[in-house]
Amino acid sequence: MKKSKFIYKVLSILSLMVFVSFFSCTKDGLGYSEDNLVYKTPEPDPDPEPEPDPVVIAADEDTGAYSTCNPDGENATRTSNDLPNPVNVGDIDDRSCYANYKESIIDGTTWGIYNITADSNNQDAANTLQPRMERSLPVASSTNVGTFVKFKGIFRILEVSDAGSFGQSGTYIAQAKGQHTGGGGSPDPAICLYRAHAVYGTGIDADKQVAFDIYAERILERGGEGSGREIVLLKRVNKNEITTFELEVGFKVDPSDATKKIHYCNAVIGGETFNWNIPEPNRGTQSKIRYGAYRVRAGRAQIRWADTTHEKVEK
Repeated sequence: MKKSKFIYKVLSILSLMVFVSFFSCTKDGLGYSEDNLVYKTPEPDPDPEPEPDPVVIAADEDTGAYSTCNPDGENATRTSNDLPNPVNVGDIDDRSCYANYKESIIDGTTWGIYNITADSNNQDAANTLQPRMERSLPVASSTNVGTFVKFKGIFRILEVSDAGSFGQSGTYIAQAKGQHTGGGGSPDPAICLYRAHAVYGTGIDADKQVAFDIYAERILERGGEGSGREIVLLKRVNKNEITTFELEVGFKVDPSDATKKIHYCNAVIGGETFNWNIPEPNRGTQSKIRYGAYRVRAGRAQIRWADTTHEKVEK
């Protein structure tokens, strides 16, 4: 009996020693040794988010520093320095001494180059009208139902003006114009202008214009300027993206009243339709379209146009 108790005590002591020895090798008494932990390397994401490509410089893009005027951009008059047979339709209206109208050929397409900079209007009185290089198209002077003008083309935007605030920024790429009865506003008023605003990238492209939001700047009343206009977001296009453009301005029957007519301004940009009826249709006396690059309150603007056509129908 005494022998059994002795053996039991010995076994108990040995068990206690083994337990203490094991416990002293663990971390924080949690029952495992940090030295024996196995760290499993996580499997790579089978479909990781791709890093965005850096913005690409277009083959016909002006880069780097620039000056307001250049010797090869000066022009004696608004029409004196067009190319002999320009690929783009319409008459040039060049009010910028930064650059004259040029053309580039990329992948078989000939592009008209419209580059302007802030303070480069060498044709109008200082501090009056914004620089521009546009093309004017034939005017439809009839107001009869069925009369219209229609412009088609493709464009690329490489750079637009950014003056630090929305109201001062943006560059027009095209506009509908037309005079009206009863006075008010400019003698050659704009009706709807298509205005591009810069969208900046992130990361390595944080200071670069990578896309452009296209807005319609529409009159609320004939001759409307400033608060007499509304600005409506239409769509976004990427930098240097070839985008289709169609603009038709004219008169048609009011579907709600056959005795009345509608003066309409309908655009199709990149396959999306943006129809709009011009206010006070009975006051309108003209339908006309201009396109190119217009308005740069800071910096530089670069617009490209190709495959341009114009149709005029008068009833």
